[in-house]
Amino acid sequence: MKLLLITAIAEFGKEVKQILKNAQVQNYSFQEVVGYRNATQDALNSNWFGTEMNENESIMFYAFVDKENVDSVCDAVTEFNSKQQSQSHIHTVILNIEKSN
Repeated sequence: MKLLLITAIAEFGKEVKQILKNAQVQNYSFQEVVGYRNATQDALNSNWFGTEMNENESIMFYAFVDKENVDSVCDAVTEFNSKQQSQSHIHTVILNIEKSN
């Protein structure tokens, strides 16, 4: 059993849900989150927002998933990200579960 975390911009919500469905992940939780990016290293003329901290409407999914399903999700996310023209991608994190009840 693994803990799967997925983060993305809110616009990718439908795609993440489809990836989970195709990987047969039937139970998951969803949370709307605000993502922040510290842009203090960017030159102001290349910083679209003109401020140092950028906020983005983001989403986070999390689920306890069998290893086989995690691999399917990661493969689908890699494929999705490879086709993106934008800098935004879907991000996955997998954590091992030592004990559960």
